[in-house]
Amino acid sequence: MAYRDLRDFIKNLEEHGLLHRVPVEVDPELEISEITDRMSKSPNGGKALFFEKVKGSNIPVVTNIFGSFQRMCLALEVTSLDDVAKRIIALLNQTPPRSFKEKIKAVFELIEIQKYFPKRVKSAPCQEVINHEPDLSKLPVLKTWPLDGGRFITFPLVFTKDPETGNQNCGMYRMHVYDSRTTGMHWHIHKDGAVHYRKYKELGKRMPVAVAIGGDPAVIYASTAPLPYGVDEMVFAGFLRKSPVEMVKCVTSDIEVPANAEIVLEGYVEPGELRDEGPFGDHTGFYSPVDKFPVFHLTCMTHRKEPIYPATVVGKPPMEDCYMGKATERIFLPLLRLQFPEIVDMNLPMEGVFHNAAIISIKKQYPGHGKKIIHGLWGMGQMMFSKLIIVVDEDVNVQDLSTTAWKVLNNVDWRRDVIISEGPLDELDHASSFPRFGGKMGIDATRKTKEEGMMRDWPEEIRQAKEIIELVNTRWREYGF
Repeated sequence: MAYRDLRDFIKNLEEHGLLHRVPVEVDPELEISEITDRMSKSPNGGKALFFEKVKGSNIPVVTNIFGSFQRMCLALEVTSLDDVAKRIIALLNQTPPRSFKEKIKAVFELIEIQKYFPKRVKSAPCQEVINHEPDLSKLPVLKTWPLDGGRFITFPLVFTKDPETGNQNCGMYRMHVYDSRTTGMHWHIHKDGAVHYRKYKELGKRMPVAVAIGGDPAVIYASTAPLPYGVDEMVFAGFLRKSPVEMVKCVTSDIEVPANAEIVLEGYVEPGELRDEGPFGDHTGFYSPVDKFPVFHLTCMTHRKEPIYPATVVGKPPMEDCYMGKATERIFLPLLRLQFPEIVDMNLPMEGVFHNAAIISIKKQYPGHGKKIIHGLWGMGQMMFSKLIIVVDEDVNVQDLSTTAWKVLNNVDWRRDVIISEGPLDELDHASSFPRFGGKMGIDATRKTKEEGMMRDWPEEIRQAKEIIELVNTRWREYGF
């Protein structure tokens, strides 16, 4: 059964022994971050943390809720992250109905999909308390690193609406708290929220925005998913949780937010109004610099009677966002295969913080196939941000970085097999000469044929004879091991 809300998930974590309660008072400035960072880097991601007493606020803070593969699986209610991918594959593999019986089946499958659409409700827990004179200082917003420009809301679910279609979008964009009523809105230029912002700017209209803090884990994760433009993240959340997300209309605007959120910030962004945002210690392990971003004005705050404030701490990997990124890797692999069915597997190493490196294994079928995949992936959605794409043969386990490195370092002629290109980069990339644009490298580490420039035969890889392997297997105990 789907989690109803954040506290339902917290209860489950506690029942599994995966949550640690901190009973003493802690400071939201740096102290919570240091505790969370140490826990994130402990074996298997440690535990989720529930800070019961937070200095300056009567609201408890929870961190690191997604910070391990086990907790990520519990969040999505699966035994393996690949289980979600299997459900997506089942949907994608549906063929057009041919017989009357298949048509009836297709109707029921369509009805099943419609069950994931959001459900509108008139009243909601997130509106138990309504405050038209809101004050952000009441929230236990964290300052995570010493050189941060201030406190940042790090787990916000930012809801905006396309002024042309009326379709909603939900994204996770950090919010630099300036004072009791205003924050920065860190919309990267490539994100859907920024697309909506530019449309409002062209219309010369004020842009309504609502920010939900806390929710069931599928809703929180869905806000980070790299969905195509126009696809409702709440439909995807419904698919993940196998139950529709309950949504309620905001008190001061037509935007809808998850009914079971802990806290909702209602307000607006004035097109053209920009303010310095940052610096912020980011998941690259470096501070992202000060830059100009839109300003969010808070006009109303609603919340539960006793809300819980979830936060994430990002920095040098591994940290909580790494496990969320690995979930995206597994879940969206089937969608990548739609365009490139020859892809066998994909690894986005944590050390590359998901936009710096991608390792792809393929079933190679013709000369230049590896390079075709490299160029193709640079043209695919958020894969365009990949600074390094490595392609290997299907028999290479890309999840085993040691074996992959051995294959790459032995299979590559650096003059023949390396592509140097340039194109869009992630907003957070600090190594490029220009913001959001710079160099990329592709490495084709597949076995090469003479058509690809090999002047000699590719050598046979060392493998033991099968009969010897079987003999040693049967006699293993005789050897005294």
